Amino acid sequence: MDLGLKGRKAIVSAASKGLGKACAMSLAREGVDLVLNARTADALEAAAEEIRGETGVSVKTVAADYNTKEGRAAILEACPDSDILVSNPGVRQIPGNFEEWDKDEWLFWLNAHFLSSVQMIQGVVPGMRKRKFGRIVNISVSFIKFPQVNFAHSHAARVALSGAIASMVRECVPDNVTMNTVCPGFFDTDALHTNLHNHARRGNTTYEAIVENRIQSVPAGRFADPKECGDLVAFLCSEQAGFIVGQNIVNDGGVYQGLF
Repeated sequence: MDLGLKGRKAIVSAASKGLGKACAMSLAREGVDLVLNARTADALEAAAEEIRGETGVSVKTVAADYNTKEGRAAILEACPDSDILVSNPGVRQIPGNFEEWDKDEWLFWLNAHFLSSVQMIQGVVPGMRKRKFGRIVNISVSFIKFPQVNFAHSHAARVALSGAIASMVRECVPDNVTMNTVCPGFFDTDALHTNLHNHARRGNTTYEAIVENRIQSVPAGRFADPKECGDLVAFLCSEQAGFIVGQNIVNDGGVYQGLF
């Protein structure tokens, strides 16, 4: 299927590795020119070079913190006329006891998983509406559908973003600008394996035992390839996806058992 994206321009954050890089690669394979963002310049440029070599598209890099006003300004300056925004916070969830968090802790996560994405959306939407095409995809987690203990700070901010997107998109979709959220489960990324190592240390067990436990919890019986997230995002950015509006799309191999 031709997704109708050749020659479009996309901003992808947290794109040096993991799901962000996979989203960038899937878009590049469809002929989308990219502006990639991450905090670490060397890793970001390595990802960009790999994508250029495989696909031949134009890839610019902006090494900056997406969660700062200055970082977002630098990204928008590098791509002032983006057709696509893939907003991936790139901040790893850290468990904790809500009784111990002060206001600054809550505000940190609110900024990382809500305000930064909203403010970037505000930066790209006017141009998208004027040009009558825009696709915004937020990368969240499947757990927003069934919140986990010790992650209240992350869940609160992510759910807030999904709610905001569901409202904002209804103002924009008459101009062919859509917004959706992808909610991945266990994908085979460095971030997942770092988390599993941490779980093993906290639980006084082995990494191998934690991996086996997690795989057994997935009806599909495996961790997902990041490409499976990237290709889903690419489809949501396509011309054909213009009627998919304000959805939270779970991509977790069957872990979430709810209907809605």
